[in-house]
Amino acid sequence: MNQDNLRRDDLRQLFGLPVIVAALGYFVDIYDLLLFSIVRRNSLIDLGVPEDQLFSQGEFLLQVQMTGLLVGGFIWGIMGDKRGRLSVLFGSILMYSLANIANGFVSNVDQYAILRFIAGIGLAGELGAGVTLVSETLPKHLRGYGTTIIATVGLLGAVFANYIASTRPWTQAFFIGGGLGIMLLLARVSVFESGIFLRTREKEIERGNFFQLFKTRERFKKFMGCIFIGLPIWFCIGILITFSPEFAKELGIEGSVSAGNAVMFAYIGLAIGDLISGFSSQLVGSRKRIVALFVLLTLIFIVYYLYQPSRSVQMFYLTCFVLGVGIGYWALFVTIAAEQFGTNLRSTVATTVPNVIRGTVVPLTLLFKLLREQWGIINGALIVGLATIVIAFIALRAIDETYGRDMNFEETD
Repeated sequence: MNQDNLRRDDLRQLFGLPVIVAALGYFVDIYDLLLFSIVRRNSLIDLGVPEDQLFSQGEFLLQVQMTGLLVGGFIWGIMGDKRGRLSVLFGSILMYSLANIANGFVSNVDQYAILRFIAGIGLAGELGAGVTLVSETLPKHLRGYGTTIIATVGLLGAVFANYIASTRPWTQAFFIGGGLGIMLLLARVSVFESGIFLRTREKEIERGNFFQLFKTRERFKKFMGCIFIGLPIWFCIGILITFSPEFAKELGIEGSVSAGNAVMFAYIGLAIGDLISGFSSQLVGSRKRIVALFVLLTLIFIVYYLYQPSRSVQMFYLTCFVLGVGIGYWALFVTIAAEQFGTNLRSTVATTVPNVIRGTVVPLTLLFKLLREQWGIINGALIVGLATIVIAFIALRAIDETYGRDMNFEETD
């Protein structure tokens, strides 16, 4: 077979149905996940929450949603290894779609919280199952490109969410998110189960046992390492970007800063960063070196965000964009998690890890709240941010270099 045919075959696989559907699924996932951050203030004001409680009530609802993601990560991850990758994709998207449609009808904060928790559980299954399926479907020389496409297309869901939220009432924005999810279910009908998983299912081997991750010191160390390399990403998203209007006010930014615009610019940067980090890891032949570089960039951009000299709204949004580029190793983060472990634990890890790290927004916001009362919002955020960077560098040493690894293996005791 000549080189042109090889390239055509590679492109056919890279832009095949599993990758496209996983990418569109993550697009809807990010739309729904970040919609609350974008409509937080407007929705709470419409529900009658006083101005002086918008920050605290917003923190509460964010923590509830992230707790749902944490719970869902364990549920869907284990189900993915026991029942199959496709069952998780169908079940999770149905749950969060229905929850988001119902979210458009809420009349008080308690109802809002219940539905954000349910939606969080549903949202937890999308990315891990999609990346696991694509990682097991594509050949190893295309795996990094495939997961990069998923993350890049998916992250643009934040841009679409901001556009919808700025042109429609927040209730309709939730309806649209739920409707997109229901439509996506129809596209999923044509996607086939991973052949690697089907072969593993025929063997007499335990699958989806979460406690296997704790049976050996080395396995546990890798699992925790996979989680904590992503800590700076969700510090930036969950605190610096979600509460950007409050940071802008503290920084003396002249003009009104919209959380939706901050999210949009940050996620455009994140999508670009994912493209750069994903392709760079393929060219360099290393996942860990590229992650280390992006964690270092994130440190630089966190400091600049918190102590930027400019006071214009435009420069503040540019800073959000640059911060997004710095944390643009999300695709590598999830790919590394999928590549670290065997087929019988792969979905458990690939789904649990990103949702555990999303769930760390809860303790991070609690720590931030404690520190800002003593040190102020800027210095409090800096202390939390520096801690996440240090932890990420330590965690990076605990994981294996997985570039080019064969995915057809199982974890045994």
